[in-house]
Amino acid sequence: MTVTDPAVRPADDAPAPRRRGARLLARTLLAAAGGISMYLAFPGWDLAALAVLGPATLSVATRGVRFRTGLWLGLVQGLCFFVPLLSWTGIYVGSFPWYALSVAESLYVAVLGGALALTARLPAWWLWAAALWVGQEALRGRWPLGGFPWGRLGFSQAEGPFTAFAAYGGVPLVSFAVALTGTLLAAAGLALVRAWRDSDDAARRAGSLRAAAVLVVATLAVPVVGTVARWPLAGGSLTEGGPTRTVAVVQGNVPRAGLDFNEQRRAVLDNHVAETTALARQVDRGEVAQPDLVIWPENSSDIDPYLNADAAAAIDRAARAIDAPILVGAVVSGPGRFISNTAIVWDPQTGPGETYTKRHPVPLAEYVPARSFFRFFSDKVDLVRRDFLAGTEVGTLDMAGTTVGDVICFEVAYDGLVRDTVEGGATMLVVQTNNATFGFSDESPQQLAMGRLRAVEAGRSVVMASTSGISAIIAPDGSLVRSSGLFTPAAFVEDIAQRDGTTPATRLGAWPEAALTALGLGAVLLVVVAGVRRRRPGSTSAPSDVGGAGDTRRGRA
Repeated sequence: MTVTDPAVRPADDAPAPRRRGARLLARTLLAAAGGISMYLAFPGWDLAALAVLGPATLSVATRGVRFRTGLWLGLVQGLCFFVPLLSWTGIYVGSFPWYALSVAESLYVAVLGGALALTARLPAWWLWAAALWVGQEALRGRWPLGGFPWGRLGFSQAEGPFTAFAAYGGVPLVSFAVALTGTLLAAAGLALVRAWRDSDDAARRAGSLRAAAVLVVATLAVPVVGTVARWPLAGGSLTEGGPTRTVAVVQGNVPRAGLDFNEQRRAVLDNHVAETTALARQVDRGEVAQPDLVIWPENSSDIDPYLNADAAAAIDRAARAIDAPILVGAVVSGPGRFISNTAIVWDPQTGPGETYTKRHPVPLAEYVPARSFFRFFSDKVDLVRRDFLAGTEVGTLDMAGTTVGDVICFEVAYDGLVRDTVEGGATMLVVQTNNATFGFSDESPQQLAMGRLRAVEAGRSVVMASTSGISAIIAPDGSLVRSSGLFTPAAFVEDIAQRDGTTPATRLGAWPEAALTALGLGAVLLVVVAGVRRRRPGSTSAPSDVGGAGDTRRGRA
C-alpha cells in the first residue's frame, strides 16, 4: 500500500530533529571550549597562545546558524570565559556580584556571536569577524557607567609575538591581531574540511587545498609581522632613551587581606612610613642609591592628611628621612558629602603639593549609582558609605623636575586615561593600586599584564606600586625588571630613563579602534540592508532569514 498521508514522514527523516539537536550541542561545546581557552590565556595560567582559540571556535560555531543561535553561542563562550576570569570579584562580597558582572560582560559576547552569524557568509568573513571582536571590546569598555574593559584579548598578550602591535595601534590592535589569527585559523580549518568532503571531485578538492594553504600562511603571517614589528621599538633597558631619575617603589603591605582594609588604615600608613624609613637607612649605609622620587600605592594613607595632623606628621617624617618627594595615595574628604581618591606629591621641605584625583571611580565599589535599586540585589553596596567623586584633571604631576603620568588602580585598563598622561608630557608612567581587597587571586597578575602592555603602547617605563602586591618596575618593551610578591613588604630602587618620544599608538589615539569597529559594523549593516531588500514586496529574491546569512542548507541550527 502506498502511503499518501502527508502527516506520515518517511523513516529516513525521523532523526532530523535529533541531528539538529546534536549539531547545536556540538556547536555549544565548541563555543564553551573557546571560552575556557581564552581564560587559560590570561595571567594565572599564562597560556597566551590559546587566546586565538576563542575567536576561532566562535567563528566555526556560528557559521551557518541563525542570529538567535549566534546569540546563544556567544553567551556560552562569554560565560565560560568571564565566570572564571572574574572570580576574584566575589572573594569577600559573595557570589552574586561575581555572577552578575560575569553575565553582564557575557551579554556583549552574545551580541558578538549574533553578529558573527550574520556576517559568516560574506567574502573575507574572517576579516569582518576580527573587526567585530574589537567593536565588542570597544562597547564593553565604555558602556554602561563608563564600561569595564577587563578581559580584552589584548590584555592576555603581555609577552609574545602579538605584544609589539600595542606600540602601533594600542591594545585594540593587539586584540585585532589575536582575533584575526583565530579567524584565519578557523577559515583554514573549514577549507580543509571542504577538501575532505570534495575528495571525489579532484578539481574542487585541489581548489579547497589551495585555499587552505593560503589561509595557513596568512594565519602564520600575523604573529610573524608582530615579531618583526618589535625590532624598531624600545628595548628592555630602563636607562636608555633619556636622562635618568632614580625611582623608589615602596610596598608597605597590610595587616590582613579583606574588605576591612579601611579599618586598618593607620596600620597601613605606618607600614609605608616604616618601609620608607628602612629604605632611608639603606641609603645612608650606601646599600642603595639615593632616590629622586618615591612612589607609594593607592590607599597608602586612607587617613586624610589634610585634616589629620598625625597622618601628615607621619608622611612628613618619611619624606624627610628619604629626602625625596613621595607620591602618596590618599583618601581625601570633600567636596561636600563626597570623598576623593587622590595622589598627593609630598615634598620633604614644603609638604603637600600637586595632586591627581582618580577620574574613573569604580561603580558599585567606589560609588553607588541608584543605591536603592542595587541594594535590592545585595546589601553589600552599603559597604560604600561615602561616594568617591571623579576628578577632572589629567594625571600629570611634577616630582623633582620629572613629569610623572599617574593613573590609579583600574584606570590602567582604560586606553584614554593612560594616553592622556603621555600626551600631557609624562616621561614615565605610574600605576598606584590597592589589591588587598582581592586576596591571593589572579586580579593582581591580570592588572600587572595591563601595565606591561601600557609600557609598550606608550614607549615608557611603568612603575606599579601596590599596598600588598604586585608592585613592579616595567621596561619600555613590557619586560619585568623588578617585582614583589603578594602580601609582603617590599622596596626597590632603579634608575629609569625619562622618555619624551611618542609611539604611533599615542599619535593615532583611538582612531585604530574606531576604524576597526566601523569595519565590523559596516559588514553587519551590509547584511541587514541586503536582508531588508530581499523582504520588500516585489523583490525577485526568495525571502531568507537575515540571521542565516544566506545559508539555507537543511538542518541549520
